[in-house]
Amino acid sequence: MSTTAFAAALDALAATATAAGVSGPAARTEGERLAAAVAESSPGAPAAWIAATARPTSGSLQPFFDAAMSARRWRNAPTDLLDDLIATGSPHSTRYAEALAAVVDAAANLGDPSISAIAAAEGTKAVHRSAAAGRDKAPTPKTSPSTSPSTSPSTAHPLPTTPPHLTHPTQPRTPPLFPTAEGDGPDKAAGSETPRRDVSLPEVEGPLGPVNASRRGVSDPAAAPAEDVAEPERTLEELLDELDQLIGLRRVKDEIHRQTELLRIERLRGEAGLSAPTLTRHLVFVGNPGTGKTTVGRLVAGIYRALGLLDKGHLVEVDRSELVAGYLGQTAEKTTAVVERALGGVLFIDEAYALAEDQYGREAVDTLVKDMEDHRDDLVVIVAGYPGPMARFVGTNPGLESRFARTITFEDYSADELRQIFGSMARAADFEPEPAALERFDRLAADQARGEGFGNGRWARNVLDSAIARHAWRLRDVERPTLDQLRTLVPEDLEDVVDIGTDGEATT
Repeated sequence: MSTTAFAAALDALAATATAAGVSGPAARTEGERLAAAVAESSPGAPAAWIAATARPTSGSLQPFFDAAMSARRWRNAPTDLLDDLIATGSPHSTRYAEALAAVVDAAANLGDPSISAIAAAEGTKAVHRSAAAGRDKAPTPKTSPSTSPSTSPSTAHPLPTTPPHLTHPTQPRTPPLFPTAEGDGPDKAAGSETPRRDVSLPEVEGPLGPVNASRRGVSDPAAAPAEDVAEPERTLEELLDELDQLIGLRRVKDEIHRQTELLRIERLRGEAGLSAPTLTRHLVFVGNPGTGKTTVGRLVAGIYRALGLLDKGHLVEVDRSELVAGYLGQTAEKTTAVVERALGGVLFIDEAYALAEDQYGREAVDTLVKDMEDHRDDLVVIVAGYPGPMARFVGTNPGLESRFARTITFEDYSADELRQIFGSMARAADFEPEPAALERFDRLAADQARGEGFGNGRWARNVLDSAIARHAWRLRDVERPTLDQLRTLVPEDLEDVVDIGTDGEATT
């Protein structure tokens, strides 16, 4: 049934393209590629895709994976044909975007639909609908990175990807007033074994990545000791004040304050010998990437310790790859080992819905539920991800439903909040944007599609990364820049930042 619906959606896409004056076969191919990129995490999807597209494969599924790889960028940006329709002002762009959305919906149901595929479909549809509605900026001619308007090709220098003088970013003089732009997002490499940081201290967000505040003065943070470092004791008032100083997140702050008071009163009632209902400490965080979920999770760990509910108050951040092993039986051991690292603190599971995709992930969930019960007095678990997939994930196991009774929603930042975050990040790195540069940033923010998957703080950070690279390129012929020249960002430094996808990745 899903194969039939997918084939019908492709036919409708080709017909819509023809009505718009675009090649129907080209649109069909584009739809097939986008569908593969959306459905690639679903078991059985490759074979269903092959059957629906009638590809001659000689039994090989390789055409599906080739198509998926070629179109992954379209999960976060308009397809080429839609981009052309938008650029030419075609009145058919909205209908074409809706036809693409129908293809994406059908693709998410190919094979045995995974929660990750459903999440990818929701984000992809939002991106294309927003672009067609005019909330994405039409493409503008791009200057080749190997040349400059004022430099001939024969004398041009290659544009550096990282400014030489910022190989080790300057540390801020004061803590920033914005959440760390954490790495939650839809496009982590599947099966990655790169270990996450065990975060026990606030991080300061430089333009090139987070630096642990306890390691200031270490030129290479990666070379610092990997073992957990106990966070200095902080009072409840200090932690709540730090929460309140974060930019935006009003609803999140209100929820954390309410949860804190509930748990505080529960503790006091127990100390007074009164009966009290056992309140769940575990939390579900839902929202787009870059909205401060990890930063708030770290503060929650400290708050729970200040309330006397946890011994250490550290945070251990993981995803599916650090909980699931290659064989049944090994996953339980791997999950329990991670739980043991988090005892006395908070275990933060990013994109937790990926654990509901197969029997290996379900083994990790079953083990986690048991370990949460065994260590209910010295472990708090926070699961995070997109709203729809997270609701389905929690519903896959009765033990999860009973333990995650409170969900906190992280809303996207407003344009004004993004401007504040960008300015704070710049000043933390010893840069000062001119007012005109901030106005240019405002225009970039207004042009961004705000669908599911928008990068928020991560997007602002990548705008700054790109601006710093342009700043270094602008000063390439100045042998000894003045201090003001070294610190000042001008509109020109943001001028070529015209394509920053919903995952926050910048193209100049």
